[in-house]
Amino acid sequence: MDVASGSLLYLDGVSVSFDGYKALRGLSLTLAPGEMRAIIGPNGAGKTTMMDVITGKTRPDSGDVLFGGSTDLTKLDEATIAELGIGRKFQKPTVFENHTVDDNILLALKAPRSALATLFGKAQASTRSRIDHILETTRLADHRHRLAADLSHGQKQWLEIGMLLAQDPKLLLVDEPVAGMTDAETAQTAELLRAIAVDHSVVVVEHDMTFVRDLGVKVTVLHEGSVLAEGPLDVVSADPRVIEVYLGR
Repeated sequence: MDVASGSLLYLDGVSVSFDGYKALRGLSLTLAPGEMRAIIGPNGAGKTTMMDVITGKTRPDSGDVLFGGSTDLTKLDEATIAELGIGRKFQKPTVFENHTVDDNILLALKAPRSALATLFGKAQASTRSRIDHILETTRLADHRHRLAADLSHGQKQWLEIGMLLAQDPKLLLVDEPVAGMTDAETAQTAELLRAIAVDHSVVVVEHDMTFVRDLGVKVTVLHEGSVLAEGPLDVVSADPRVIEVYLGR
């Protein structure tokens, strides 16, 4: 268990079946504190099920899922896991369209706040500086007074990442953040996630190989519910098995 105790996230032998379909088959993965990892693989490889297991949405049939070295995530519900510091961003952004960018971050903040202060925008100085920092990180400082509904698709994705950051998670799970983005937004998203990864652990599930290359991190390739290959992108993308099941299509 030494590997587990030094890790932020430790999955070992995780299996999940749905009506006889094996979504995960003995999946093992270790994420170090402060690490960003990219997860790639064909549709049906188990990427979403893996995220569901980590966040408590799906209970595995077998295997260990530990957070922070010792907390058994399989015994906890989704709300408790979120409180522990695991935040998840789904593929489709869900922001409060009728509120400003500023207010979206304020509503997401993990901080004591009175309803009146929130309503009248009289955030405390510490809260204000935190919001400023998140908006700078997510490239939205110049858009803070715009309604979320008026943002581009890419900017909405950034806003949702900002809302996740506002909850101050130790681990961020980000699902296909650049789907539907322009090339420029995709490149900026890679920069944004690298900035976040300076003081958070991040798992990014993605299909866009240019974006994964821009992240410059270790890559885990899933196939049929288990790890097929792991390492730098150049190494895994030269692996004949990876080419066969994923990149060669």
